[in-house]
Amino acid sequence: MKDGPDIARIGSLIGDPARANMLSALMSGKALTATELAKEAGITGQTASSHLKKLMEGGLLTQAQQGRHRYFTLAGAEVGATLEAVMGLAARKGHLRSRTGPKDPEMRAARICYDHLAGDMAVRIFDSLQKRGFLTVSKDPGGLALSADGAEFVTGIGIDLEALTKARRPLCRACLDWSERRNHLAGGLGAALFERFRQNGWLSRETDSRIVRISRKGADNLARLFPA
Repeated sequence: MKDGPDIARIGSLIGDPARANMLSALMSGKALTATELAKEAGITGQTASSHLKKLMEGGLLTQAQQGRHRYFTLAGAEVGATLEAVMGLAARKGHLRSRTGPKDPEMRAARICYDHLAGDMAVRIFDSLQKRGFLTVSKDPGGLALSADGAEFVTGIGIDLEALTKARRPLCRACLDWSERRNHLAGGLGAALFERFRQNGWLSRETDSRIVRISRKGADNLARLFPA
C-alpha cells in the first residue's frame, strides 16, 4: 500500500509466533523481564532480546530499568485493545490453539485485558449499562459516551469522573471480547471500574495469570449493580 498507515509492519511484528506469545503475556498488564518473556515464548534470552528490540522500535513496547533488570510493558491501552481485537478475529475465523488448557473456562469467565475486565462477566456489565441507557453511541474518540444517568450511576459507586474526563484517554470505549465475541467496556471508565471492584474485594488477580477471580460477595454485588 503506497498511501496511509503501514499496517504491514504492525502485522509482521505481531505475526511472529515468539513475539505473539510475548505480547499475549503482557496483556496481563504486568511488567515482565526479558528472561520471563523468553520463557513465555520458549526461546533463548539472546533471541528474546532481538525480538524485544523490534517490538520496542515498532512502538508496541516500553521498558523501565530497575537495578540490573529491564522490565517491559505494552506501550499503552491502545496496543492492548489492538491485541484483544486480533485475538477476537482469530477466534471468529477458527484460528484457535490446537490444545485447550484446564484454565480456558476460567479465562473465558473473567480475565484482565491490559487494565480492564474482560470475559463473560465484563460482557454482562457492558450489556447492562447499554440496556439502561447509561452508555450511548457518540462521536467521541472512544465511540461511546456516558449519559447523565450513567454518570450519576458510576459516581454513586465511587468513580471519580472528574479525574477521568481530564485524562487524554477516551472515557468509554467498546473492546471486542475475543472469547465472548461481544463487547466489553474499555477506556478510562473500564479501567476505573476494574480497580474499584478490586479495592472492594469483589475481584482478585490470579498470580502470574490473566485470570480474575470473582468472590461470592463480588458476584452478588455485580449481579445487583448490573442486572441482565
